[in-house]
Amino acid sequence: MPGRLLRGLWQRWGRYKYRFVPWIALNLSHNPRTLRYVPEESKDKVISDEDVLGTLLKVFQALFLNDFNKQSEILTMLPESVKSKYQDLLAVEHQGVKLLENRHQQQSTFKPEEILYKTLGFSVAQATSSLISAGKGVFVTKGLVPKGTVVSMYPGTVYQKYEPIFFQSIGNPFIFRCLDGVLIDGNDKGISKVVYRSCNGRDRLGPLKMSDSTWLTSEIHNPLAVGQYVNNCSNDRAANVCYQEFDVPAVFPIELKQYLPNIAYSYDKQR
Repeated sequence: MPGRLLRGLWQRWGRYKYRFVPWIALNLSHNPRTLRYVPEESKDKVISDEDVLGTLLKVFQALFLNDFNKQSEILTMLPESVKSKYQDLLAVEHQGVKLLENRHQQQSTFKPEEILYKTLGFSVAQATSSLISAGKGVFVTKGLVPKGTVVSMYPGTVYQKYEPIFFQSIGNPFIFRCLDGVLIDGNDKGISKVVYRSCNGRDRLGPLKMSDSTWLTSEIHNPLAVGQYVNNCSNDRAANVCYQEFDVPAVFPIELKQYLPNIAYSYDKQR
């Protein structure tokens, strides 16, 4: 019994030590692979914000069109110019379709990961990590990822520096701290899950969802929303991806916000 308890504590320490500041400070020199020199916060960009936004819009539009027969309530609230844009996109994608109301009889719906592969040329998914005691990881399941490509998004509730997160943070390995001190809680279990669902329902405007909550379930609508399971590099394995911050612009298409896997903890703080 004591041996099992000690093994359990050791495994917990193996996962927690990477978030324990004194341990990180003492071990930085032992693993230079974990360091990436950034001269200024404003220069911490591997790809431009325009490229990130373009990728998100491309994927989200493809997901929207794939699920078009379920978007009727949302379409009634959109301007005619926006509806016409999607009609044109559908006409290009499905040459034989003339009437949108008959589309559900002629189109086969693809899985989100299939849409990601058709749009960007690869798909990603969660699986057991190849790193010892690392739990889950994220793997490319199909295709190839070109250099400088968005491969995932870090989902979760977004907290400002002054907002309460103590109880959510207890035993939570998914609290991510941004360069400006803002925190993202990417835990899909426990109180973190309850908080996210509550904020998601609070911000909903009728049929218009301001964020995606399916990343909390096994049926994920946005296949990019797995970033919280991307593991850090180790002494044996170098990192093949890096983190980059991106603020979603205020003019982001409202019909595509249903695929954004983030929600602000406070109603008056939108990022």
